[in-house]
Amino acid sequence: MKLRNALLASAMIALPMAAAQAQAIDGLYVGGGVGLNYLQPESFRASTAAGSVSGDAKANLGPAIVVSLGWGFGNGLRAEVEGSYRQNNGFNHPTTFANFGGQEQKAGAMVNVLYDFIGVVPVVQPYVGVGVGYQWAFEQNLHGSAAGSTFVAANSNKGSLAYQAILGAALPIVSVPGLAVTLEYRFMGLADERKYSASFVPGGAGNLTSTSNFNHSALIGVRYAFGAAPAPVVTPVADLGAKTFLVFFDWNKADLTSRSQGIVRDAAAYSTRTQYTRIDVDGNADTSGTPTYNQGLSERRARVVAAELVRDGVPQSAISMHAYGDTKLLVPTGPNTREPQNRRVEIVFH
Repeated sequence: MKLRNALLASAMIALPMAAAQAQAIDGLYVGGGVGLNYLQPESFRASTAAGSVSGDAKANLGPAIVVSLGWGFGNGLRAEVEGSYRQNNGFNHPTTFANFGGQEQKAGAMVNVLYDFIGVVPVVQPYVGVGVGYQWAFEQNLHGSAAGSTFVAANSNKGSLAYQAILGAALPIVSVPGLAVTLEYRFMGLADERKYSASFVPGGAGNLTSTSNFNHSALIGVRYAFGAAPAPVVTPVADLGAKTFLVFFDWNKADLTSRSQGIVRDAAAYSTRTQYTRIDVDGNADTSGTPTYNQGLSERRARVVAAELVRDGVPQSAISMHAYGDTKLLVPTGPNTREPQNRRVEIVFH
């Protein structure tokens, strides 16, 4: 028990704000956000039999709402389906279209692929994503004057293929495993023109066509990942005479992340300013594989860390390497359980 507490205390030193914050989503999650939507000046073309005139129309800021259902693959990659709603009103333009007014609402579904940068930035998890889908734009009471005619467009709903880019950051809530507050910027564009029938006086029947439509949305929301492992309870303990660094690994991986390389460098630097008799490099795995597979995986992890220590200047002769498979669990679990705290290499100075 003393050893386990010491290791947990070392983990808190190596991974501030708890290692649970740096976990990739592995499985089902839901999310949602609300915020403001800016409709970039939208281009319209007013057309009658006599000809056409084009111009831009500006709109006021409006609300944006997004809800999503997704799946995390345990390595930072996520895929999700999204439903969204945006609204803008107060169209106006002082030159081409006089007295332009009306309201636009958009709703639709998107399929997004996102990537979380785990452990790159302290405290928060940045992420990026792209999406494609379909949006319906409902134009209401579009009216104005152009080229000597007044016009009124029929209230109508038209669809278009859509695409988007996502830039966000998640702040995990340590006290509620799996819960995070999110901040996002989303750019969405409609790929197709949308034509709305209109009446012109004089001029008779014609069309008002939206030739470009781009939305910029800033959102604050929440995200919840089901089945997230709880953060370990850490109890401060007295120095037991050994200094330990913990290097954690993604599920079924034996390669070092940039954060893990930094921990190994810290251990190598520590070796230059302390006296020690040996350095143990102990590889471990969780119980999600077979005992034989986990033994080999823990050995590969230990070899990677030992090699990195040597590259950082630690003498090979000072390193004693061991592989324990799933026999030395930092967090006790049952069989076939993915537990991030158990996927580790311990660097222990004696």
